[in-house]
Amino acid sequence: MQTVNSTMNEYLYRFLKKVNIIVFNMFIIDIINVILYKKFMNDKNFFLRPTSEWQRRYEALRASFVERLPAKAVADRYGYSQSYVNLLRHQFIHEKIDFNEPPPTTDKSKRRRVDSVTRSKICNWREQHLSAGEITQLLSEDGVEISIRTVERILTEEGYPKLPRRTRLKIGITTKGAEVPASSEPIAISQLSKRSLDCEIGGVFLFAPFIEKLNIHQVLKEARLPESKLIPALNYFLSFLALKLIGTERYSHTGDHSFDAGLGLFTGLNVIPKCTAMSTYSYSLDPVHLLRLQKGFVKQASKLGLYNKHIINLDFHTVPHFGEDSELETHWAGARNKRMKGALTLFAQDADSKLILYTGADIRRDEADDQVLQFLSFWKSVQKGVKPTLIFDSKFTTYTNLSVLNAQGIKFITLRRRGKNLLDQVSSLKPWKRINIPHDKRKYPNPYVYESLITLKGYQGELRQIVMKGNGHENPAFLISNDLESPVELLVSNYSRRWRVENVISESMKFFSLNALPSPILTKVHFDVVMTMIADTLYSMLADKLRGFEDCDAPKVFRHFVRGKAKVKVNTNNITVTYPRRAHNPILRAVPWHRLPTNISWLENCQLNLKFK
Repeated sequence: MQTVNSTMNEYLYRFLKKVNIIVFNMFIIDIINVILYKKFMNDKNFFLRPTSEWQRRYEALRASFVERLPAKAVADRYGYSQSYVNLLRHQFIHEKIDFNEPPPTTDKSKRRRVDSVTRSKICNWREQHLSAGEITQLLSEDGVEISIRTVERILTEEGYPKLPRRTRLKIGITTKGAEVPASSEPIAISQLSKRSLDCEIGGVFLFAPFIEKLNIHQVLKEARLPESKLIPALNYFLSFLALKLIGTERYSHTGDHSFDAGLGLFTGLNVIPKCTAMSTYSYSLDPVHLLRLQKGFVKQASKLGLYNKHIINLDFHTVPHFGEDSELETHWAGARNKRMKGALTLFAQDADSKLILYTGADIRRDEADDQVLQFLSFWKSVQKGVKPTLIFDSKFTTYTNLSVLNAQGIKFITLRRRGKNLLDQVSSLKPWKRINIPHDKRKYPNPYVYESLITLKGYQGELRQIVMKGNGHENPAFLISNDLESPVELLVSNYSRRWRVENVISESMKFFSLNALPSPILTKVHFDVVMTMIADTLYSMLADKLRGFEDCDAPKVFRHFVRGKAKVKVNTNNITVTYPRRAHNPILRAVPWHRLPTNISWLENCQLNLKFK
């Protein structure tokens, strides 16, 4: 019995010993796993949370190119902005980032020490205007390997300022065989004597006689537009105008004409200015310059009899802006049938000639109602004694401002804001009168009208109300006017032609790229709108001389007459522009060019000869 117990105790002892060993081993394994996990997490964090800036940039680019994460996700992970991530991608693609350099350190004791001989070499090379990268390469050829950052530090310690930024042309790293456009500068006709130039859009010279007829040189002189050290205001203006006339959408597209010497000659330059110069100049303009420019131009156009001046259509238009960072207000955009961010602009159009004679762009929502008074002030400054009839829609201004117009003797025709109660009263009105509106191609020329005199809140006196139905609309229109004497047919006819200003705006959006905002800065937008007004007037003047095309819009005139190449030959006292054979050349030959100005003032009064094969 005793032997059996001792045997069982021995087995139990061995079993417990094995269990303890297993438990102990498991405990040890757990400890090892914890240590390894911590080490793994530390190693993982080395990549996910880099401490040095160079590694952060590296990991950000790796996530962008290898993991193909979007810029926003990369920016959130590594603490960058989205735009900076895009910049890093651009620099990496163009090999402007070097990850071989050691991370920078702020510990001065760990900085690389450079001997006096090397330091002297660095200073001597900087005296030759070499960059830090070029100096590093020369040192490497001499067997001295130091980083660009070290060279920059030594130059800073020696008191050398940073070199000004140099173009790829000056550095000498342009693409082999690539043409580099020349810098814009005024050109003398004597420099081009007996030379032939190619002009990609030679039709731009067709506008030169009309520009001279409008006396643009004097207009700009009175407007006192700013100019740069190299390029006068007139040449800048003609550069902007030329781009408008040939339908260039944005300033950034001027590079398409950087080698066109013929287009440059039209502006009085060797080539038109580059995008940056054009954009910088437009920022130098302010509302005072633009107002003087408009006044001078409208006065000259009025002297030529381009405006009838009896009826003027007014309308707002929202030029949309699709950028994210913009402080522009939201306005109603009728073309898109919604409210959107953009610049609110105003157009005033001469109803008979369909020419724009006033624009405004720096308009905020709380200033919109008073724009009719602003236009009236402008009109009095350029056309004293002429009181036109203003036509606009119901939401253009307030009834109080209508009373101000009436007090100043200005006639107007507009729509009354109709509500449910006003529409319910239509069924009880009688008798109705049938009238005829003698407009060509009008679908409903014989509407019914009902006349009465009414009073409105905020308006002092009585207004003439004309309720019109049977004009193709579901609900009747309520016209109101302070003209109590004119026949009802004339009032309805004049208001029905208000669509002309909408057509001109639509044309400007398409051909003159009015919806392509150059900038969210309203003054710059206003300059673009003013240039559109001037270009549209020039197209109208040219079309008026083209037999059979008098009423054509700018896109059609451009397509048939302006677009196309031409050969420009320059002599001492004359410039000859020869146009190749085209289907519409007989119409251009029939234009009485000899009755238009032939001496071009901004080209040293050279005589312009236009020849059509």
